[in-house]
Amino acid sequence: QVQLVESGGGLVQAGGSLRLSCAASGRTFNMYAMGWFRQAPGKEREFVASITWTGGATSYADSVKGRFTISRDNAKTTVYLQMNSLKPEDTAGYYCAALASYRSGSSLRRTESFDYWGQGTQVTVSS
Repeated sequence: QVQLVESGGGLVQAGGSLRLSCAASGRTFNMYAMGWFRQAPGKEREFVASITWTGGATSYADSVKGRFTISRDNAKTTVYLQMNSLKPEDTAGYYCAALASYRSGSSLRRTESFDYWGQGTQVTVSS
């Protein structure tokens, strides 16, 4: 089992920045990748960014590319999401997810590919 705890959400004005953290604990030694997703009220959960644990390969949704940066600290088993130039449409609950082991055909952009989820942290961007 892997436990994920997010932190760093809050209220910020448009154009501002926030950094989200996701601390992983438990059976993290063989973890393949982690990702960030977000969900606004009345909408489906959507992909934001992902990173592989060993190679550090990253992927971003088009809506955040150039503004958000995902990174990891292997020693702390923590993943970060640096969010700059925030927009009101970025307002959502942000969720961290972990994929324990690679499975052929898995897409890191799909919620169903991930095994573990955090409880989420709210990000609100005011205009």
